[in-house]
Amino acid sequence: MTDEILFEVTGQVATITINRPQKLNAVTAEMSNAMVAAVSDCNANDSIRCIIVTAAGTKAFCVGSDILELDKYQTPWQFRNRSDYCDALRTLLKPSICAVNGYALGGGLETAMTCDIRIASENARFGAPEIKLGWIGGGGMAVQLAHSIGMSNAALMLMTGDYVSAEKALAWGLVSELVPADELMERARTIAHLIARRAPIAAETAKLNLKAAYSMSVEEAMHYERDLQTICFATADAREGIAAFKEKREPVFRRR
Repeated sequence: MTDEILFEVTGQVATITINRPQKLNAVTAEMSNAMVAAVSDCNANDSIRCIIVTAAGTKAFCVGSDILELDKYQTPWQFRNRSDYCDALRTLLKPSICAVNGYALGGGLETAMTCDIRIASENARFGAPEIKLGWIGGGGMAVQLAHSIGMSNAALMLMTGDYVSAEKALAWGLVSELVPADELMERARTIAHLIARRAPIAAETAKLNLKAAYSMSVEEAMHYERDLQTICFATADAREGIAAFKEKREPVFRRR
């Protein structure tokens, strides 16, 4: 682990914080490895029901991989097979929220899009500036942008490298909410604790269902959804939810 990736668990919510504000939270190989470890801890800990991904400072959420470290990779193939922070976040089994404060550029934008829910501060800026340096993103940039904001808007970002304001990101559907910078983490925690109160197996199943909606045909996705619903109905939490509804009380879900 490294002190440039902070990992904290409060109740049923874990927070992963990119903590290198003096370098605009650019990610090093060591930080990528720490992100892999944090995600592994989240998946292994049944008491964790939601994860917040955010960053230290107010200027930048993350500007992607540290370009000054790229020379450490002896070949492009070695770079291709590196331990990647976006890949790590994609393996999260539980719902995730990204709280974007400041610039989310390159791999930082990919990091944000990898999370299930994105909220941003009003000073946030989003961009895919790799084309200005001679390459393109490799952490799911194109496919995630196309699904989030449509082909034309994605092309505009990918082919110009220009930044998008928080207001435009909200209008395009890249983020769900904008909040004042000093209220960002409070709002993220509110959403996280709300999700944590829901049936955890159902929440994780909903995450699987959304992933399926990306990659399957409509007919296949609808059949898959019905199968996932059936699995949820077989849980003790589903029976508890029905009982609580009948008894007019709050359900107590135990991830069973």
